[in-house]
Amino acid sequence: MSYQDFETEGRRLGILRILSRRNQFTTNEYSLNDELKGSYAHHISRDKLHGDLAWLEEQGLVITQQPRVGWVATLTSRGADCAQGLANVPGVAKPRPGL
Repeated sequence: MSYQDFETEGRRLGILRILSRRNQFTTNEYSLNDELKGSYAHHISRDKLHGDLAWLEEQGLVITQQPRVGWVATLTSRGADCAQGLANVPGVAKPRPGL
């Protein structure tokens, strides 16, 4: 596995874990990007975030909406299982025990 793959899988897990802690399991792209930077040290462009969200939606892990003001992502039950390590999805890192 390349470093880029490792980073991408960790970032996708971070997105799912952020959503799992939110009220209604939903947040907008701006809050999501801020928390990825602050809590997970992932400094990425909006385009890269949109790509990750689109990929996660293709896997059935999130649902996205794209109103005029920015994307909104909502965690699915499969995404919640993945964030907790109960489901294994290739392309998303598995959480380490105790984290």
